[in-house]
Amino acid sequence: MLNLYTAVLGLLILFPLWGKVFFPYLWKDLAFLFTNIHLRIRLQKYMNRSPPFTLLEIFLTSVRKHPKKPLILFGEEVYSYQDIDKWSSQVARVFRGHAGLDQGQTVAVFLKNIPAYLWVWMGLEKIGCSMACINHNIRSKSLLHAVSSCEAKVLVTTPDFKDTIEDVLPTLKKEGVRVFYLSEESPTEGVDALLGQIKRSSSEPVPTSFRANVTARSTALYIFTSGTTGLPKAVVIDQKKLLMISTIFCMHGIHSEDITYNPLPLYHVTGLLVGFGGCVQTGSTCVLRSKFSATHYWDDCRRYNVSVIVYVGEIMRYLCNTPKKDNDRDHSVRIAVGNGVRVEVWKEFLHRFGPIEIKEMYGATEGNVGFINYIGKVGAVGRTNLLIKLTTPFEIIQYDIDQDEPVRDDKGLCIPVATGEKGLFVAKITGRAPFHGYAGERQKTEKKILRDVLKRGDCYFNSGDLLMQDHEGFLYFKDRVGDTFRWKGENVATSEVEITLASLEFIQDIIVYGVPVPGHEGKIGMAAIQLKEGLSFDGKKLYAHVKGYLPNYAIPHFIRIQAALELTGTYKYRKAHLVKEGYDPATINDPLFFLDDSEKCYVPMTQQIYNCIIEKKLKL
Repeated sequence: MLNLYTAVLGLLILFPLWGKVFFPYLWKDLAFLFTNIHLRIRLQKYMNRSPPFTLLEIFLTSVRKHPKKPLILFGEEVYSYQDIDKWSSQVARVFRGHAGLDQGQTVAVFLKNIPAYLWVWMGLEKIGCSMACINHNIRSKSLLHAVSSCEAKVLVTTPDFKDTIEDVLPTLKKEGVRVFYLSEESPTEGVDALLGQIKRSSSEPVPTSFRANVTARSTALYIFTSGTTGLPKAVVIDQKKLLMISTIFCMHGIHSEDITYNPLPLYHVTGLLVGFGGCVQTGSTCVLRSKFSATHYWDDCRRYNVSVIVYVGEIMRYLCNTPKKDNDRDHSVRIAVGNGVRVEVWKEFLHRFGPIEIKEMYGATEGNVGFINYIGKVGAVGRTNLLIKLTTPFEIIQYDIDQDEPVRDDKGLCIPVATGEKGLFVAKITGRAPFHGYAGERQKTEKKILRDVLKRGDCYFNSGDLLMQDHEGFLYFKDRVGDTFRWKGENVATSEVEITLASLEFIQDIIVYGVPVPGHEGKIGMAAIQLKEGLSFDGKKLYAHVKGYLPNYAIPHFIRIQAALELTGTYKYRKAHLVKEGYDPATINDPLFFLDDSEKCYVPMTQQIYNCIIEKKLKL
């Protein structure tokens, strides 16, 4: 009997050691699993109510619970939960009365990061209307397309964008879109100023009958993405998906006493739904900044006693590139939530700014599956296991980069990659993981669906991303495929840039693609151009054209002139070899040009310019 007790005691002593060796992430896996299950049950419970218990209802619950608590800090301005509630009620009445909006209609919001963005959103929620979050960097044709694609009845902006609005106003009026400024006065004929009316409206609670038709499947938001091709596409975010994304803070133990620093654009999912929506979910406070500033970042965090930050990879890189200071670790930040940070930047960030928990995420705006690196494994975008695979089936399949299509076997089915190999990430479309696609873009929605993946008749969402899964179940982002690249935290659709540049009279054909730059996240724009016979390249004209029609992040910084653009056997332009060859004048015989802002021209690419870029001496 003594020997039995000794054996049992020995096993108990050894069990934790075996666990660390064979199941090193067991407890974190279980904790995340139980949290995830709890949140899913709560989400389903909320959505099964009639009417559903939406993010708005969570916000109103917080208003009743702590009305005076700050929700938004913006410079010297402080907006409590009660303040946002009152402002949003006033907005709701003006939109419903003066603008004549009905439930189910859409308002396009063309605003910078200002508190009004958030009380406009809550106001639209109160009357059952959708909000289309338009990137304020786009212009002309792209702006008109964004407004029309979601069938917006109203466009709300500020006089900051007077020139942009006046450029498209005749077309908007022709299409029946009413435009309003959130200001006391309007500098544009035909555009009303709404702020005075809003201030004079009642701030009493809005009747729930104004949103009586809202369901779990009602469209709450349109978030625009360049996706893989074409003009901006309006991704449909319904009430259920909105609530699900905004629970990400809850998954990380962020609570009501936390203060989140949010300099990300509110027209993006991370800025609006994770950064602000997460604060509403947890009943916490959001520090909103008009735009990111590396110089003021940590001073702001100290000033507001910030404990949570939201990021994209570019932010981390910019912060790591600032001059080192003695007080780099003098802050209260404990958690960072975001996506797109490279391994070397991740390591440098932790080494320099202290042991902050980095919660890297992965997921496309329109995607049906997402991942969270809740373990904190450096470089991973998420982690999977058998249970996740059962509830949200996905595959990583072989992909032919040159042909720009999945590899299929002799039966016409896709081929999963081996562990440790990169491939195209696809997620099965199911009732639990639906793909809503793009508003008014049936053809483009269909292009994101990959059929006959593992068996005939199945449907998967095509992420357009190359991922790799290691033997421990960690997922790593490797690259984007197809006709898109990412720069300055934005997706760039190459075809949109190609269409814009192709209108110049000296361009015969053009290929736009992204190329990597040392020390930078993502890829920067480059274009290979075939000139029309008898015409020469005009660097000044091209510079003025791209600056006038493209947002800065989409402008090609390098131009390569070719006698002819090479095609594949299926008559697609060959991009892979262009990306590999890059922009080094020492190895490329074709004429190369570089975008020089000081000269306001594309100037010949020299070895000196190239060396400055490689040595990170030239700001891009």
